[in-house]
Amino acid sequence: MKILSFVFSVALGALASLSVFATDKANTTNGALQVISGRADVTDGDSLRIGAERIRLFGIDALEGKQTCNYRGEEWACGRSSRKALERAIGNKLVACTVYDTDRYKRAVSICRVGEIDLNEAQVRNGWAVAYTQYSTRYVEAEKDAHANNRGIWRSEFVRPHEYRKHIREVNEARAKANQAKPVKIGCDIKGNISSGSGNRIFHVRGQRDYERTSINVKNGEQWFCTEEESWAAGWRKASR
Repeated sequence: MKILSFVFSVALGALASLSVFATDKANTTNGALQVISGRADVTDGDSLRIGAERIRLFGIDALEGKQTCNYRGEEWACGRSSRKALERAIGNKLVACTVYDTDRYKRAVSICRVGEIDLNEAQVRNGWAVAYTQYSTRYVEAEKDAHANNRGIWRSEFVRPHEYRKHIREVNEARAKANQAKPVKIGCDIKGNISSGSGNRIFHVRGQRDYERTSINVKNGEQWFCTEEESWAAGWRKASR
C-alpha cells in the first residue's frame, strides 16, 4: 500500500509540474463521493468548468452575469464582479470539487476547494454570493458575516439572484404574450405559423390539434388570415391535423 501511495503521489506531482491536469474522477465506491479536479475556467460567480465537466457550487447563489446593483446611486455591474472575484480566488491553482448531486442542467453540484480554502464559502463570506437556503443552510453564517461587514454586494442595494431570475422570467413571459398579436379583423382567426426549425409556413384553423397551442408573433413574419384561400395565396400550407 505504501508503494502504491508513493507512485500515486509522484504521478500527481508530474502532472502538476507539466501544468496539464485532465479531469480526474474518483468513482463512487463504497459510498465515496466523486471528486473532479484540475484547472478551472470560471463561468460566473457560482459555476465553473474543469475540462468537459460543468460544475455548480453547492449551497450558494451568485449574482447573474448581467445583473447590476445600485452603488451610491450608480449602476454597478456586480454580476461581473462576482465572476471576477471567483477567478481571483482560483488564479492558476488547481481546483478539487467534491460532487454531492447533479442539477437539472446536468451540472455537478459540488463544494470546490483550492488547497484548504472552501471556494463556496469564500464567495459568500466575501460578499460575492448569498447562501442558497432553498437547498442548504451551510453558508448562512458566512452570509451574515459578509452583511455585517458590508463586503462585496452588501455595500450596495441589490436583488437576490433567485428574485432577479424570477423577474427576468416574468418580463420574458409578458413580452411573449405581447407578441401574440390579436387578429386585425374580427373573424380572421386562422394562424399562419412559421416553423422555427425548418422555416415552413403552415396555417392552423380552429378545431385542429395544434391550433390552441400555436402562438403568432407578427414581428417574426407570422400572420393572421381570414380565409384558407387567403392563406394558400400567401404561401402557407394547411396543417395536416
